[in-house]
Amino acid sequence: MRNETCAECGRVLLEEEATEFEGRVYCPECLDSLTTFCRYCGDRIFRDDNEGSGDTPLCYGCYENYYTHCGRCGELIHNDRAYYMDDLDDVPYCEHCYHILYCEPIHHYHYVPEFHFFGSGKRYFGVELEIDKGGEDKDNAKEILDVGNAESEHDRIYCKHDGSLVDGFEIVTHPMTLEYHESQMPWVGICSKARKLGYYSHQTDTCGLHIHVNRDSLGDTNTQQEAVIGRIIYLVERYWNELLIFSRRTEYQLTRWACRYGYKDQPKEMLEHVKKGRSSRYTCVNLTNEETIEFRIFKGTLKSNTIIATLQLVNHLCDVAYFLSDEEARNLSWSRFVASADGNELIRYLKERRLYLNDPVDAEEDA
Repeated sequence: MRNETCAECGRVLLEEEATEFEGRVYCPECLDSLTTFCRYCGDRIFRDDNEGSGDTPLCYGCYENYYTHCGRCGELIHNDRAYYMDDLDDVPYCEHCYHILYCEPIHHYHYVPEFHFFGSGKRYFGVELEIDKGGEDKDNAKEILDVGNAESEHDRIYCKHDGSLVDGFEIVTHPMTLEYHESQMPWVGICSKARKLGYYSHQTDTCGLHIHVNRDSLGDTNTQQEAVIGRIIYLVERYWNELLIFSRRTEYQLTRWACRYGYKDQPKEMLEHVKKGRSSRYTCVNLTNEETIEFRIFKGTLKSNTIIATLQLVNHLCDVAYFLSDEEARNLSWSRFVASADGNELIRYLKERRLYLNDPVDAEEDA
């Protein structure tokens, strides 16, 4: 038998090296670079004829019979997972795009949108505000969304189902700088609208106010970030009694939804202790998210000033942990910690809760 020549590279092939495909002979290397296998039926196809994606190559027949592409983002989807809208002509959508376009006011618990970042800076805060007692009502959610997203090119907030609530839902913000939360985020209108619709947050046993901070604002490297996070957890544990008062929660509520890690005498020991423990999101500072750390100790509120004060406190905690050494953090008393804080809302709130240098003021009731 005469030797074959690869139709692509021209190399002379031994009989066992030659593979014929579509009437031409190829060496193993060229065959691998030029062809792949249909994920559905298993037939070999030219890569240029792939009707699917890089991860899911498909021949023409299998794509036509079993697959399609999302009409919005272009993602390959199986026909069984394609969504269609009544008011559009047979355009398929993936689940993510369908929920965005359909504008369900209350998304499922695991829904994650394409994030938009508001404000200019390195540190961003995402707020999860739980509200209850007013109903998991789509019309109510729509009214709150209209307030929160008014006059904005991109949505600032979205709403999600939360199984821990009795009859409400969760309001979630896109990432925002502290300055944006303070000056441009319509917290006053959101809180006012929620109260008018019959919702409560502070005056429930179910609602929390959770704040996410992006990890990359805490250091340029993973090592730097972990050192800062260790000091943050250390300070939370050290100031636990004061933060319990600030949070407006009971010790029992924190044990259930935001339990403490247990005090260690050094920030490095704190982080090692956390790493050795069982990972759970129901901790005072949740570290299970790869992109953010989450402060879970605060009780929900429909007072906009309390929301801003809480954001300012979290920002101050992050700043102190970022700029101080382990030894400096160990020597920082609560009185010195609050004395270096700024933000009108935070200072007033600390005074209301009798946490600021023996200079109390009268407090308004939270809703």
